[in-house]
Amino acid sequence: MTPVAVYVHTPFCPSKCGYCDFNSYAMSGDVVDRTVAAMLEEIERSPWKGRPAKTVFFGGGTPTFLSESQICGLLEAVLEAHPPVEACEITSEANPGTVDMPKFAAMRAAGFNRISLGAQSFDSGDLMRLGRVHDADHIARAVGSARAAGFENLNLDLMFGLPGQSMRGWRRNLATALALRPDHLSLYGLTIEPNTRYYRLHLRGMLDLPDDDLVVEMYDEACSQCAAAGLEQYEISNFGRECQHNLCYWRGEEYLAYGPGAVGCFVDGEVRQRYTNMKHPERYVEAVESGGSLWCDSEVVDTPTHEFEKLMLGLRLNAGVSADVAHDAAGRAKMVASGWLEEVPGLLRLTPEGRHWCSTVTSELAPG
Repeated sequence: MTPVAVYVHTPFCPSKCGYCDFNSYAMSGDVVDRTVAAMLEEIERSPWKGRPAKTVFFGGGTPTFLSESQICGLLEAVLEAHPPVEACEITSEANPGTVDMPKFAAMRAAGFNRISLGAQSFDSGDLMRLGRVHDADHIARAVGSARAAGFENLNLDLMFGLPGQSMRGWRRNLATALALRPDHLSLYGLTIEPNTRYYRLHLRGMLDLPDDDLVVEMYDEACSQCAAAGLEQYEISNFGRECQHNLCYWRGEEYLAYGPGAVGCFVDGEVRQRYTNMKHPERYVEAVESGGSLWCDSEVVDTPTHEFEKLMLGLRLNAGVSADVAHDAAGRAKMVASGWLEEVPGLLRLTPEGRHWCSTVTSELAPG
């Protein structure tokens, strides 16, 4: 059987951040225990049981909100259902405020070999406005604990374009992050999503956001600093040692998914299908316990849609995409002339300037 990426969604967090529109819930106690038990049951009943895992990724939510026994038990179940290939990358996201040395040591012993720390910022004002439960000292301690526990592959997430953020503050954040010598850095510009606290504040004019030009300058500054630190950019938002799991998404490969709200995509014969599990933990638990379908949504991904998604996601990679997926010759010529796209033998890839305009380039290259 062909190895596949496996995603596990743990939907619980200590609190809901103001900008977050992910499927996450500030819950504790019995509902967490029942959800973990249901996730174990879902994995045990999986129709894909026995298919090897090429990567495993625990996301959320906050996977490290779970107890040591819960998160390690879930990984044990995943690896039993999906035997890992040699050198399988096994990642867990982690909140610096929900980890310590014993938890990291237990996770490393269970088989996790990559940690993705949601630092977001090293500025106390930023962290307070974001609604994070950690401070800058927590981040440094978490990095030290992860290294001491044996994690040799560590990512830090940082956000820019935050309310009240200046270029000076952003440079300080970057310098502090790079001084911790992460193997990988993920940099995300803030987006204001509907149904979030930030969205409601924005509608009332209560968010002091940097202007678009400053956000572009922040991104360019990050690219320069990462390059100077030896973290090579391989995707629009990602620098350093490549995340093998996310590469599966960007390359349009299959990925299986477990847990409340988890989204997966698999190929059955000639049919590519995407599915979403029940989102609310209690609805998810009820579906597992009743033995019914866990999906709240599914769709057949037809060939034109799949080709568009491969173009859209593949363009994000510095390696580029096959020239075969760009069907609009006029749009292709226009983007090359604009300086946003470059042609290399058999490939198309964004220029540094073009990375600011990925959506526009995608639209120009896609069939009309």
